[in-house]
Amino acid sequence: DLVTECAARAVGERGHFALAIPGGSVLKMLVGMTADGGPADWMAKTTIAYVNHKCVDPSDPDLSTHAKAHRMFLDEWEGAEALAVTGTDDGEAEASSYESRLRSLPEDVLPRCADTGLPVFDLMLIGVGDDGHVGSLYPDREEVLVGENGPWVLPVNMKSPPSITLTLPVMANARRSVVAACGVSEKYPQGKSEGMKRAVQGEGETLQTFPAVGLRGTSTWIMDEAAASALDEVYRRKD
Repeated sequence: DLVTECAARAVGERGHFALAIPGGSVLKMLVGMTADGGPADWMAKTTIAYVNHKCVDPSDPDLSTHAKAHRMFLDEWEGAEALAVTGTDDGEAEASSYESRLRSLPEDVLPRCADTGLPVFDLMLIGVGDDGHVGSLYPDREEVLVGENGPWVLPVNMKSPPSITLTLPVMANARRSVVAACGVSEKYPQGKSEGMKRAVQGEGETLQTFPAVGLRGTSTWIMDEAAASALDEVYRRKD
């Protein structure tokens, strides 16, 4: 419903829908949207960017979010355009190339903020880790401190292969920014509950200690019962 609502509004206003998606469990939010009679009209008017992506071959079935998205739902979104990485393991080159492609999109496809020049995605879906990382912006890393006058896309050479990621100002500047946390495991029977408590109501957190706090005032937070279980009642709303 959230995706459909944002898409309908954007297409109604300017004929196009700009969507940013992460990897991981959040992709499941987009599965099955064609189940009731084929692709919706807005899907052919959608351009998709990745919040973060490993610098790998975009067809890699195990490491590529682009490949996973196609397998899970994109193959059914007829006409949608998804901007993939080029497939090298050079983080700096991939970040530069990806930003250039975003900047080359016309403003009816990807609007810009009149004050800052930052892109304005109609909907930004963001995954969050128990350590507070969003996209590939991790604690105690300089990437989290990049401001609105900096690049839109950054290389992150923290692991092998490296990744690219949108910056916090780009994430926060979306028309609708949604941070989603869900899932439990044997190791984390309460999911990301402690991390989400720090993200939403923790005091004394900074961008360096817990990057997700940079999205507190600009984003809607969606959690399953496990992830929300440690929050004070005032922060919980069941829909």
